[in-house]
Amino acid sequence: MISTIEENIKIIKEKIAEAALRTGRNPSDVNLMAVSKTKPLEEAVAAAECGVLLGENYVQEFKDKFDARPDLPWHFIGHLQKNKVKYVVPRALMIHSVDSFELAEKISLEAEKREKEVSCLVEINSGDEENKFGLTIGDSAYIIDMIKKIMELPNIKVKGLMTVAPFVENGEKNREIFKKMKSCFDEVKSICSDADTLSMGMSGDFEVAAEEGATIVRVGTKIFGERNYNKQKG
Repeated sequence: MISTIEENIKIIKEKIAEAALRTGRNPSDVNLMAVSKTKPLEEAVAAAECGVLLGENYVQEFKDKFDARPDLPWHFIGHLQKNKVKYVVPRALMIHSVDSFELAEKISLEAEKREKEVSCLVEINSGDEENKFGLTIGDSAYIIDMIKKIMELPNIKVKGLMTVAPFVENGEKNREIFKKMKSCFDEVKSICSDADTLSMGMSGDFEVAAEEGATIVRVGTKIFGERNYNKQKG
């Protein structure tokens, strides 16, 4: 399995580089994140040894894996409840899923308590899906206003935007969504000097996301294979 992970990452990195070059981007500007939810720690370690970032969706799994290997580049990318912020703030290199000002306030308070600065991304519901979290992509004025408010909080740094686009088998179906995200990201950069991260694109559409401006693409099943969702979530 370990050799398969290494081979999968090599193939995906090649596809990301090709996609970036097609639109005149530098391939080194697009980082690959291996999303290791429900997968054993040793598989996440194998991925990290290939020079990729690591993303976790569930708080308990994120905490357990981090505590076992705190030296690895762990990002928290799942929905974060305010009562679980205390577990994520001391561990995450970046929190990708800030979907409200109230959550940002909680992160700021916890970070201040721990004398730590936390990098975060504001989550956008780019497909206006009822089952997804995040701010509405069409309300750019509200997004900018909220980011300005978050920027005033101590010990929290807005690094950009994240989205979970609609699940598709043909990545072309999300191209317009990724274009909108890039446009919104450019607006954010105009008011936030720290913003340098646009996290979008997954196994089904990461090449299109890389073409349209993603700086992080998050790939799980194409690296690790199908998930085991019988494991306890947290």
